[in-house]
Amino acid sequence: MKVLVGVTGGIAAYKAAELVRELQRGGAEVQVLMTPAAEKFITPLTLAALSGKPVLTSVWQETAVGDRFEIEHIQIAQDADVMVIAPATANTLAKLAHGLADDMVTTTALAATCPLVIAPAMNVHMWRHAATQANLAVLQERGVRFVAPESGELACGMVGEGRLAEPVTIAESVLAAAGHSQQMAGEVVLITAGGTREPIDPVRFLANRSSGRMGMALAEEALSRGAEVLYITAAKDVPVSPRCRSFRVNTAQEMHAALLAELPRATAVFMAAAVSDYRVEAVAEQKRKKTERMTLELVANPDILRDVVQHRKPSTTVIGFAAETERVLEEGRRKLVSKAVDAIFANDVSGVDSGFEVDRNAGMLLTHAEEIPLAAANKRSIAQQLLSALPAIRNAANAKTWWAHQDSNLEPKDYESSALTD
Repeated sequence: MKVLVGVTGGIAAYKAAELVRELQRGGAEVQVLMTPAAEKFITPLTLAALSGKPVLTSVWQETAVGDRFEIEHIQIAQDADVMVIAPATANTLAKLAHGLADDMVTTTALAATCPLVIAPAMNVHMWRHAATQANLAVLQERGVRFVAPESGELACGMVGEGRLAEPVTIAESVLAAAGHSQQMAGEVVLITAGGTREPIDPVRFLANRSSGRMGMALAEEALSRGAEVLYITAAKDVPVSPRCRSFRVNTAQEMHAALLAELPRATAVFMAAAVSDYRVEAVAEQKRKKTERMTLELVANPDILRDVVQHRKPSTTVIGFAAETERVLEEGRRKLVSKAVDAIFANDVSGVDSGFEVDRNAGMLLTHAEEIPLAAANKRSIAQQLLSALPAIRNAANAKTWWAHQDSNLEPKDYESSALTD
């Protein structure tokens, strides 16, 4: 188990030495990172001696691997099972909340896809300040885990909350988070993302508003839980984690081919891409000139979701996505049955605050046993809920199959009809 320990510039930095020891007692391999301010309170030499590794203090550090160099903060961020920042100052919380990265600790945190645990420590008034509390809320919404500061006498002489939690308490939270990072070890998760593009001519294409952010959130969360991720994306502007095995596609037919090629390895499939239902029958070889009217003949694309269900292994779980603008729940229920998937995430994309092209989402997860509302939240939080629901989805799908086999007189279409009224 690889743990990154980030130390920032507060008086409680000296407790990082004890935290390193507690993590090692729990079986962790510890790599310490420090900000320049942290070095004013405890020396890198102390923490290097305890951890058995050189302490990383600069983003300019590089590591030679054979005949090439690796950027240190990127490499360790990708290899870690969990990262903890203790103590985390008010300044560090503000940087993390706003995506600022100007030292080794914040830069590594921004590059990491593993769970992040933060143990704040500061003056009581700084802790209670509205800005600090707002930054905490932002980070919590993104899925960051916090070990709350304790109340007591502070270094400044004041009494109140703001004192760093005991190292043993922090270590327990970190080790628990690291266990979370292995929840999906052995799973191979196949994810589609983004909106496909169907060419009209060499310049124009038919497309939709899907940005690919929901698919990327699923990929990052699955990686943080220890899964192997196969990522097929038509998104152009959302960066792909280097830890994914990724495939770039443009059209629905390209996505269809890539999916069927990778499907045999998958244990779970999340079809988050918005796939074009139609393509232009005859794509012009040259740019079409502007005219008063232009008529395009469209033909249907393959039903990718249905083909995935038909070609999957019996043990592979398939979750479809239904982006709707009206009768969202009704359409989700219909697709759950007609596509023969194990679950459908139905969401309304007609609004401006969730769905396409924004960082938030909301909807209803429909399984063959229950309907689970997912309230509006950032897409990483929605991804966490969808992945956490996998056991329930599988149990419901297995139960459906078992009951269908018990009654040989029950026709499949009769069973499917009954599912709509349960």
